[in-house]
Amino acid sequence: MGGTRELTPEERELCARARRHAFVLYEGKTVAHRSCGIALAETFGLPTRPYQALRRGGITGEGECGAMKAGELVLGELLGDPDPRGAVTQALREAIAEYQADIRGRLAAAGILPAPDAPDIRCNTLTRPRGDFMGEARKSMCTNIAAEVAEATAAASLRHGARVAVPDLPES
Repeated sequence: MGGTRELTPEERELCARARRHAFVLYEGKTVAHRSCGIALAETFGLPTRPYQALRRGGITGEGECGAMKAGELVLGELLGDPDPRGAVTQALREAIAEYQADIRGRLAAAGILPAPDAPDIRCNTLTRPRGDFMGEARKSMCTNIAAEVAEATAAASLRHGARVAVPDLPES
């Protein structure tokens, strides 16, 4: 398995489903709004409680983008060694490297990051140019980041051998 493997049509559809799922959960129009980390955890059917700490870049805004960090944590849950004494699996190592390059490239192409190698991905740095944190411009940007992260996470997971499932959207 590896990052150079082309995804099958079914896998590409699963990635698109993950993207749509995270978009809807974060957007908050069809169902109640979820924070970035929680939207990502729910997208992959994972327990949400620890992902609350990713909201607004570690609550304070001074931490890394919660959605981007959530993607890494989801990869860890799907590809990590279940033995707490175990080493980092090769699949996880490769998937993280692929994901980090992919998501940074996607966000640079979308104009969210100034370049794929932008060193500062703190929440406050990314959101400040969009004005009021509670404003529509910031919310729209973060909705799109969550969607991009979900798709990139699903792709990296699948390429490196994880079983990925995206549950149905919740009722609220």
